[in-house]
Amino acid sequence: MPAVDFCSMRVVDERSEELLVRQNILQPLRNARSHGAMLTVIHDGGYGYAATSDLSRNGLNAALQHALHWARLSAGKTVTNFSKIPQATVLGQYQGLTASIPTRKDLIALLMQESVASHFSDKIVDWSASIGLTQTEQLFISSAGADIHQQFNYLIPNLSVTANEGSETQTRSLGGQYNGFCRQGGMEVLQQSGFYGAGKRIAEEALALLHAANCPSGRMDLLLMPEQMMLQIHESIGHPLELDRILGDERNFAGTSFVTPDMFGHFQYGSELLNVTYDPSRAEQFASFGWDDDGSTAEKTWIIKNGILEKPLGSALSQARAGMAGVANSRACDWNRPAIDRMANLNIEAGSSSLDEMIASVDYGVLMNTNVSWSIDDSRNKFQFGCEYGQVIRNGKLQELVKNPNYRGISESFWRSLKMVGDTSTLAVMGTPFCGKGEPSQVIRVGHASPACLFDQVEVFGGEA
Repeated sequence: MPAVDFCSMRVVDERSEELLVRQNILQPLRNARSHGAMLTVIHDGGYGYAATSDLSRNGLNAALQHALHWARLSAGKTVTNFSKIPQATVLGQYQGLTASIPTRKDLIALLMQESVASHFSDKIVDWSASIGLTQTEQLFISSAGADIHQQFNYLIPNLSVTANEGSETQTRSLGGQYNGFCRQGGMEVLQQSGFYGAGKRIAEEALALLHAANCPSGRMDLLLMPEQMMLQIHESIGHPLELDRILGDERNFAGTSFVTPDMFGHFQYGSELLNVTYDPSRAEQFASFGWDDDGSTAEKTWIIKNGILEKPLGSALSQARAGMAGVANSRACDWNRPAIDRMANLNIEAGSSSLDEMIASVDYGVLMNTNVSWSIDDSRNKFQFGCEYGQVIRNGKLQELVKNPNYRGISESFWRSLKMVGDTSTLAVMGTPFCGKGEPSQVIRVGHASPACLFDQVEVFGGEA
């Protein structure tokens, strides 16, 4: 152990496999293993880190010396005195949901079954079915006394079908193009996501969309289902509330935030029905864990309560810099990246309305489901999102199917227009493996559970607008 104020080592060993059947043909299997360590040194207020895949004594010592070199160089030149940051001292183990996985032969047979079932028309021009499996083991030890061992099992199902007729092309998927039904666990994830039999269903929906009218344009009520709500939460609540982004760390890469530190504790982020929690403790959700990558203990925390902005998504480091409480969200995508503020699981708590009650309350509006496109400004405020699937609501009843449904808004006024929140029967546990942030770039797992939500008089438009 070097004579420094603090040092730590985080070892990650991750194995992953993806099985993909496209157009009834098994594609080459993709296997990957990532194994290495990140060493961090804090000394005299400076901060340095170095990663290595050489886990021999000599390899780890070389990385340690490299991290120490950078800590000495940065001492007195950083925005904060890192030696004054409180460090975790926890001892613990976390075992995520265990996974019982069939043989590779059985998984391929299952994918082939869904693939074949989805191709029953010549208008189906592309179709695929896939399952991704990942096992991750992580060890974090530090000179402060932390010793944390965590194990995770992830399963990522996906189905996608594209239909074409003339100049019209429509795609439907299971949970969206970003693998929305990803979760921790085993084969139960397929049952929970509705994977079995979904190939034929989404193919029928893609074909029906070919002959649907474009989504109407104008201000109207908007009912968003969980497959779209996850993206709405992610972009217009999650990213704006990352404390390092609020402090300016992402400004040159992916933009800043319209949220400022003085807003916490009183700012009306949404209507009184909006309740948002940071919850890494929900075992089946994609980004659940016992401790973050700096050893802070994960616990459910209210981020927005009854519409009022309560806490940022800020780790121990950002909390010290900003002088405000946050959450355990210091996370890295792998052993070769430093931990930064990330979302993990950011959820909307269920309300009291059934889906039928929400639909019945709408005189004129649109139901939208499954994200297909998004655009948001560099302060994570103004946004425009598109969905795969839309259905008009008229006089309290679901009516005709519409294609290319889109909507736009501004985060603050949009969330304040929330007028009904679905009960637990409408809630789905979603997520994505593809949240990007940081320089160098880090693509990490996040989870978003949400009920269906109804918004008042949102600007909606179709493909011809």
